[in-house]
Amino acid sequence: MKLIYEISSKGRGGVRIPEDRISEHDIISKNLLRAAPAELPEVSESEVVRHYTKLSRLNYSVDTHFYPLGSCTMKHNPRACEAAASLPDLCDTHPLWPQLRHGGLLTQGSLQILYSLERMLSEITGLAEFTLQPMAGSHGELTAVMMMAAYHRDRGNKKTHIIIPDSAHGTNPASAALGGYAVVTIPSDASGDMDIELFKAALNDETAGVMLTLPSTLGVFNPKVKEIIKAVHAVDGLMYYDGANFNAIMGRIKPGELGFDLCHLNLHKSFSTPHGGGGPGTGPVGVCEKLRPYLPISRVAKTKDGTYTLDYDFPKSIGYIAPFYGNFAILVRAYAYLLMLGRDGLRATSDRAVLNANYVQEKLRPYFAAVTKGRCMHECVFSGKTLGEGVHTLDLAKALLDRGYHAPTIYFPLNVPEAIMIEPTETETRETLDAFCKDMIEIFELSKTNPEAVHAAPITTPVGRLDEVAAAKNMELTFQ
Repeated sequence: MKLIYEISSKGRGGVRIPEDRISEHDIISKNLLRAAPAELPEVSESEVVRHYTKLSRLNYSVDTHFYPLGSCTMKHNPRACEAAASLPDLCDTHPLWPQLRHGGLLTQGSLQILYSLERMLSEITGLAEFTLQPMAGSHGELTAVMMMAAYHRDRGNKKTHIIIPDSAHGTNPASAALGGYAVVTIPSDASGDMDIELFKAALNDETAGVMLTLPSTLGVFNPKVKEIIKAVHAVDGLMYYDGANFNAIMGRIKPGELGFDLCHLNLHKSFSTPHGGGGPGTGPVGVCEKLRPYLPISRVAKTKDGTYTLDYDFPKSIGYIAPFYGNFAILVRAYAYLLMLGRDGLRATSDRAVLNANYVQEKLRPYFAAVTKGRCMHECVFSGKTLGEGVHTLDLAKALLDRGYHAPTIYFPLNVPEAIMIEPTETETRETLDAFCKDMIEIFELSKTNPEAVHAAPITTPVGRLDEVAAAKNMELTFQ
């Protein structure tokens, strides 16, 4: 598709400017005027409309296509939640109001939503209190690590490292390092769980905590989680629940009741809000009772007379971690989603997500090497090593683009050769999953009979197969 500058024709215009308008020389100082006219595209109104309409049709989104993206996940966001976040009384509220004198009285409804959502998340996770301020899942991880560090400093603990399994969310090591800790990575065993013997060997009095994604990015629930938690607590370490995959167990298991001390939740994945990468996002963090003093400020409090206010008087707090109170409109979406579904609805959502993942896994198991021998949780992971000779997972992903799908997550987890990670989510129909599996199988068979056709993909997209290394390292972002 051409750029709008490429369809420009000198002298053509789409707007007629009245000749008797005020000259820019009358209102703008001469030293601020351009030396020469700006090089703008010269196009008619119809050319502008057609250009941007064509451009909009190139957009790929969950509203137009199936996103079989594992781990990060894109799923349908109910429009009722969008409508709730668009209510004028909510979206027109100035974020500074609750901090101004008597301003809290003008924002009681917004503060009540925040207060109620925090209590809902506490109930769902079994943790004592939440902060809604972190502005993405990874931001929630860092917030949690900062609270872990504050806890250990307060107790005079000498802690040097955090233990993280190799199947963890990829941002865990970065968050631990930013929090001032060394990272000790534990390999997975044959079943995909953190190797328990290697874990015990790495655990010692200098262990600040363990960051555990449960279920893991392999779609596996670690059956030894209570044994791990007990061992970590024995050295006064803290158990961090990476809630990236909480959508697989919500309504069934509460991390706090398992013994986890902290957790963050990806609201986009479990409670249906826009994904942080498509922004803005949010990653609330919950803590157990002993970590309450370290939560960020401000905190929403309910006073004796039943009104709501922002409270800053927490001397052990890690301080401010976000402007205002995070991404309020995203939190409204999650609040509406929880009210719509209720307790039974949340559990049904989780059941459907796990069912859909297992449906895809069993349909594709005869063709691709499934990592999980039995049932998976929210997502299924395969290896593309069964593809035809010389055909790789990347080729499969490109071929899926030609068939109208977003590519699944590939080459992650790192401990699976030629990894293909698929998370269909609970919002996709059986017909959609059947069509996707049929295309996956057809590409698999094509890789055996005509591998060059798979190597050539994509051929129907606006841009064909790119040299991805060159595209990343030698970007040309200007037209001329």
